[in-house]
Parts: sequence; structure tokens; C-alpha cells
Amino acid sequence: MYYPTPEPYYEPKPELARQDRLAVAIGNASLLGVGYLLLGRRAWAVVTTLVTIAFLVLLGTAVPGVWFEVLFLVWWAALVAHGWYLARIPARLPSVRWPRTVALLIAVPVLVGIGYMRFDAASIEDRITEARDSGDCGKAQSALDMIWFGHHVVDGPMTVRGERTAQACARLADTKGALEVAASKRDTQGLRSSYDELGAVLTDLPGHDRMVSTVLDGFLDSLSGREPCDVAELADWLRQRPASNNLLDRSADVLPKIAPAALVGCGDKRAEARDWAAAKARYQQMLDQYPGHELTAKAQEGVKQATLGLELQNLARLGKGYCKTPVVYSGAAPYAKGATNRAVVYHDDDFDDMYIKKLPAEWQADNSQAVMVVCIGEREAGAPVRTCPYRDRSDGRVRNVTFSKMAYPVKAYELRTGNLVADTRVEIAGAACPPTVTSFGDNDPLRMVVEPSDSDIRAAFAPVFTP
Repeated sequence: MYYPTPEPYYEPKPELARQDRLAVAIGNASLLGVGYLLLGRRAWAVVTTLVTIAFLVLLGTAVPGVWFEVLFLVWWAALVAHGWYLARIPARLPSVRWPRTVALLIAVPVLVGIGYMRFDAASIEDRITEARDSGDCGKAQSALDMIWFGHHVVDGPMTVRGERTAQACARLADTKGALEVAASKRDTQGLRSSYDELGAVLTDLPGHDRMVSTVLDGFLDSLSGREPCDVAELADWLRQRPASNNLLDRSADVLPKIAPAALVGCGDKRAEARDWAAAKARYQQMLDQYPGHELTAKAQEGVKQATLGLELQNLARLGKGYCKTPVVYSGAAPYAKGATNRAVVYHDDDFDDMYIKKLPAEWQADNSQAVMVVCIGEREAGAPVRTCPYRDRSDGRVRNVTFSKMAYPVKAYELRTGNLVADTRVEIAGAACPPTVTSFGDNDPLRMVVEPSDSDIRAAFAPVFTP
């Protein structure tokens, strides 16, 4: 009996269909491997997601730069192209209905979010750039405070540029404080360090010139409100500062605006304190450095007054030493014949000063009012006037005692020139032969001087003071 041979059993082949290439490409554009999932390639989806996460971490933390962003874009384009390529091969029907819709629902929010973050990052950078160009670190910092992790991910180079601006502002804030401290203390070393730091910001962080300029302008503008002597000293440092061939060199431009008034004002301050040497130096510095300035006349008058002050100080320091080394006081009135020439009177013998002190007060003056300096030497015996007999009480003998005029060597110097105007010997007459005479020590009992009256002293010295 014949039995038919059974046909072999074959499992039915899965039904294949062409994949939605656009849905796969869109899914992969999400960077999350959605396109691979639509193709049933789970391993590819996992690897893609891990690589994407690694990229995002690096973009958000290391911020390697533009080249890395370009690499990330290449990675994104490669995912899209690869998904499109794989979807050309027919495969089982997808388990997901409406794959294109699913891909769009996932990819579009991702791409829109990235686009918005890029737009926001660009807006922040515009604010930072505007603040940088206007030299306003406050506005720049406000914009920088808006940056968060997402901006690092979508626009790393922007955050790098922003960080450089943040560094510049931080360094400039420290330098601004250092400049203020150095200026208040007139610390030239501190000024030098601060200027070096401003120069370093220009070199290390290009593009922040306006911010450096703002700090520099603030410092220079603050100078005019300081004490004149502080400003003068700071101006000296700015003038002597070596050129750095950058915007810091325009510090010298402010000097003609602030230095003349500061120099004259400092001279006035020093003059009030009777520091005539320092006052004269500041006045003269103004005349030398800014000839023809509107304060020239005041500075010239200051030099004149300071010179007189120095000469008066020198006179006071010399005292009696003037008689050995005459000096000039240019503020004195000229010596005049036929008039009273008031004088500073010096006498060598303080012990025998009682007669010199009787000179008329109207003939004498202090250094600032005197015309002359009159130097009176030690008293001597002048011409004999009268001889009278006296009995010595010790032995009863009679002796003749001769009375002489009182004599003084006198030299007079004109203060205005220091020239010798009188070199004479003044002899003073007076009363002779009193009822008794007394001799002390080694005095010659046979030779005595007369006792002058005030009028005798005046008459004797009159030719010196009123020639």
C-alpha cells in the first residue's frame, strides 16, 4: 500500500518590511539611540547613549573647546547618517506603532531644548561682551551668574570666554583695592605692583582693555580729591614710571591737569608748617615742569616767600655766629644814610651787657624787620677824660685815678647784602670822679671808666644806627 511522503515542516519566515528611514534618522538625532531601538538594535542604542553621556559630561566639566564641539556635531551627524543607512535593509515589522511619531516626540524636545540653550547662551555672551566693551565688571558678573551646567554642555567655548572675563574682573577688583591702599599710604612699591598687575591682565586676558581702563580711570580720577602733598608725591611716581607701551602709559596724560595745583597746594601746606625747604622745592618744581601755567605767578611768589623763610631760619640758626660769617636776608630793607637803620644787636660779652641793653628800643628789631646786624665787641678803655686824687683806705696814701671813656669795637652789616657798612670804635662819655671808687680783682685801681647815662650811650652809638 502506498503512503504519500509528508512534506517537511518549515517555520514561517518572519514577515519583513521596509523600515521608516526618516523615523530612524530622527530617532538617532535625539542622541539617545531611539532610532536603533526602532530597528531593534538595543546594543547599539545602549552604546550610543553611553557615548552621548560621556560627551555631555566632558562638555559640561572639562570644556575642551570648539574642536570638541565640532567632534560632538560629527558624532551627532554620524548617528543620523548611520540610522538612515541601517534602515535601508528590510526587517521585521517594528513593534512600535507610528515610529515616526515616537521619534519626533523624543527628538524634537531634545533638539528644541538644545537650540533654546544655545540661544540663551548666545544672549548671555552678548551681555558679557557688551559689559566687557563698556568696562563694566558689575554687568558682566550679573550675566556670568546666569550660566549653569546646561550652558557648559551646549556652548562650552562661551563659558570659557565668560570664565576669562570672570578672572579678569576678579583680578581687577583686587588691583583696584590695592591701588586705593597704595595711594592712601603713598606706597610707591604698592603702586608699582598694582600697575604690573594691570599690565598682566592686559597680557594674560586679551580683550579686557576697557575693564582695565575703567580701573585705571577710577584711580586717576581719585587723585584730585586727595591732599595736595599726597597728589604731588603720586604724580612724581607717575611721571617717573617707565613706559609700558600700552594703555597704562596714558596715566601721564592726567599730570598736567592735577600736578600744578597739587604742587602749589603742597607748597602752601609746607609753608604753613614753616618747612621752607620743602615748600620752595614744590613751588620750583611747578615752575620747572609747567612753565607758563596759570599758577606761575603764585608759584613764583611762593618761591620768594620760601626763600625769605629759609634765609630767616639761617639767620636764627647763626645767631651771634653771623658776626663771623655774614649771610644775606633778601627781604630786609636797604641800608640808608640819613635814616634810622634798625638792627639786630649782638654783643660778645654777656657779663658786661648792661650798657648795651640801654640802646634805644626803636633802634632794634628782630631778623624779619632789621636792616642791619650790629656786632659789638668786648669793652675797652677809651680816651682819658679826667684824673682825680683818692685816698687809699688800706694804707692812707693818696693816689691819682684816671677816668677814661668806655670804648667798644663795632661792626655793622647790611642784612640785604651781607656787606660791611660800618667798622668803627664807639667811645662813650660819662660821669667821672665819683666820691669813692672801688677796685675788684685784677682791675687797675689807677685807671677807671666813666659811668655813662642813657643819653651818653645814645649819643655814642647814634652814628652807627643813624649815619
